[in-house]
Amino acid sequence: MDVNGTIAEGFEPVRDAFVRNFEALGDRGAAVVVYRDGHKVVDLWAGTKDVDGTEPWQHGTAQIVRSATKGVAAAVPLLLAQRGLLDLDAPVAAYWPEFKAFGKERVLVRQVLNHRAGLPVLDHPITPQEALDPLKGPEAVAAQAPVWEPGTDHGYHALTYGWLLDGLVRRVTGRGTGEWIAAEIAGPLRADLWLGLPEAEAYRAGRVGRVEAPEAAGTLRARPKRSVTEAYTDPDSLTNRAFGAITPFPDQNDPAYRASALPATNGIATADGLARVYAALIGEVDGVRLFAPETVELARAEESAGPDRVLVINTRFGLGYMLHGSASPFLGPGSFGHPGRGGALGFADPQTGIAFGYVTNGLRKTVTADPRAQALVRAVRAAL
Repeated sequence: MDVNGTIAEGFEPVRDAFVRNFEALGDRGAAVVVYRDGHKVVDLWAGTKDVDGTEPWQHGTAQIVRSATKGVAAAVPLLLAQRGLLDLDAPVAAYWPEFKAFGKERVLVRQVLNHRAGLPVLDHPITPQEALDPLKGPEAVAAQAPVWEPGTDHGYHALTYGWLLDGLVRRVTGRGTGEWIAAEIAGPLRADLWLGLPEAEAYRAGRVGRVEAPEAAGTLRARPKRSVTEAYTDPDSLTNRAFGAITPFPDQNDPAYRASALPATNGIATADGLARVYAALIGEVDGVRLFAPETVELARAEESAGPDRVLVINTRFGLGYMLHGSASPFLGPGSFGHPGRGGALGFADPQTGIAFGYVTNGLRKTVTADPRAQALVRAVRAAL
């Protein structure tokens, strides 16, 4: 395997794990970047730009990161709160009056971020074409009744999270979440990350597709628990309804889909762009720091934990971020970040100063803990 890039002394285990991802875990094209205390210590890429192509992956190749988008989008309300423009304990309807319909007048901003709003599904899913309209999703979720009493339980808002967030951000700032990220996060950081891919950058984004890990002789595949299997096969389960809020799911390689801005699922980034944002959340990167220390504590403080009504496993959430745990292991107890369904991962660990980004064009049947990303995380841990 021809691996390109650089690696700091002591982080060689990450390169070894990266190579093994291609040899044994089915990667076709991928990149991993690690920052420590604001300085890049790992920058590796290999394989092909497109999952089904032959053009080599370049240093600036970007990929769709699916729900790893949520971790970047979550920075927006926390930064607005840090600037005094958003009260996390205010009702959503204080900013978004239409939202109060169907008994949602007491849903708090905090409950949108910690997946306790009770709004993971749409009774009337929107179409892929409607999803391209930045107002259709927020309108649909504003008209939706909660499926449990807000604040009493938690469940992953797989797609609706993005519309809830975008509806708030638009009313507080007058801009969509993607526009705000471009102006206030990616722009100042010079981070290669977009929510709404500009036409001028479209050539950098590779095609994604499903891949399977090669069958290895003498190994056993872990079987999911029966409850999880049933949740993903029952068309009426909260799980399927949550992931089916757009039906059918859009073609992720469609240029129109990539140019739209869905804060839950269609961010496009390089591994460096993803890691660089997380590095700036916990420290300074080339003179730019995003989160104040108090905001870092908000991001990684546990808000929801235990059985997840949508994912049907135990999950932990802070304000917009998944927290280190069995569902999505990061570096340690203080880590916060977000995986993307199929493989991508971004997170930060304030204790060690580590920020991590992994992107791939090969999407596996994983939701929160992809084996390739986890192998790289274990290698980073071994290098510290």
